[in-house]
Amino acid sequence: MRIREALGPLFEDAAFAEAFPARGRPAISPGALALVSVLQYAEGLTDRQAADQVRARMDWKFLLGLELDDPGFDHSVLSTFRARLIGHGLEQKTLEGVLERLRELGLLKAGRRQRTDATHVLAAVRTLNRMEFVGETLRQRWKP
Repeated sequence: MRIREALGPLFEDAAFAEAFPARGRPAISPGALALVSVLQYAEGLTDRQAADQVRARMDWKFLLGLELDDPGFDHSVLSTFRARLIGHGLEQKTLEGVLERLRELGLLKAGRRQRTDATHVLAAVRTLNRMEFVGETLRQRWKP
């Protein structure tokens, strides 16, 4: 909750416009999905676990700006969103946006050694996607 109070909305949907079709609009806010992806990475959750957290935890709902009775979304939306993000080269732009916001608020200072690329995050996301696919394959294959 401190993150939302200190940073406000971290990701704007307009920043992800090029990754979505011009007609219509995405059913779930791309900004919210980006924030869920950050929380998912920070807590080491699978896509299914992250989607469950969105449905169950009040602090996540507050951070995402959702109503308490919001039903959340299907876990498969997260991997689709990440694929769009990477496919359109928005991962670096997204990271730079977060870093800029942190600099504006004085939470990140220039001149120190800082990691400013998303390579390690992308590697973890790709690994997570592969593990999720294997888990889903095994679950579908051996249904009781």
